[in-house]
Amino acid sequence: MSINVREVLAPAKKNLRNAGFEEVDAEHLFAHLLGISRMDLHHPLRVESAIAALDDPSQVVEHFSELITRRLDNEPVQYITGLAYFGDLTLHVGPGVLIPRPETELMIDRIVAHLKSFDGPASVIDLGAGAGSLALAIATQSPHAHVIAVEIDPDAIFWLRKNIEAIGADVRVVAEDVSTALIGVKADLIIANPPYVPSGEVLPSEVVDYEPHVALFGGPDGMDVPRRFYEAAARLLKSGGLFISEHGEEQGPAVAQALQANFEDIKLHHDLNDRPRWTSAIRKPHDTNN
Repeated sequence: MSINVREVLAPAKKNLRNAGFEEVDAEHLFAHLLGISRMDLHHPLRVESAIAALDDPSQVVEHFSELITRRLDNEPVQYITGLAYFGDLTLHVGPGVLIPRPETELMIDRIVAHLKSFDGPASVIDLGAGAGSLALAIATQSPHAHVIAVEIDPDAIFWLRKNIEAIGADVRVVAEDVSTALIGVKADLIIANPPYVPSGEVLPSEVVDYEPHVALFGGPDGMDVPRRFYEAAARLLKSGGLFISEHGEEQGPAVAQALQANFEDIKLHHDLNDRPRWTSAIRKPHDTNN
């Protein structure tokens, strides 16, 4: 069966564009349907081979139309395909887990560089690990690190374990609230991406209608939940340990204020879009600020 890819994609791209979506979503969805990469769509022989391998090649256009309809209904592309990309990682995602955002990949660069300074193994804790993007990026790029992923939501834990198994990384999962997890443990480095969106903030439909609210909203000003994460980090970090946390663009000053009792050398950092999106800090000595 021969299909003209451009003729199939053209109306789908137009419909997406008119609805305010990215046209490239059509390419991602069509490639997913065929089980090939988006770049393979430019190779007719690869497209024909992929179509021939389908259980019912005659239904490919109809099935593609169904995927476009789901996207037009605001369902995220990542939920439709079941995949999200973070750096070099391909992660499994779906309803119940926050979709990893590439903007925070610079956090990983900072963490990996820091871990290189250790002569031996380093202990790392990811608070609120979600699908595991941060924990797995560290585990795969810093093999000498002992990584623990803390997550309490059962739906997120399902995807977290699925990704750990798929990637084959050595990451320990602790299914517990950050406030009570790992009593007595002390780590060299802690990362966190807590829910930080203010409760009344208006979000795009594809976010608020599909992604889990428990992983999005952090209270009236967005800081109630993050403060619990900061307290957990202060409890779990060794003196001199590094803490790195993502937050909203406007929350840098509030984060710094919340950290100052237990942390020093507090620095605000920008993401890949040059927006103030994450903060690093060093744990003060426990003997005076525990």
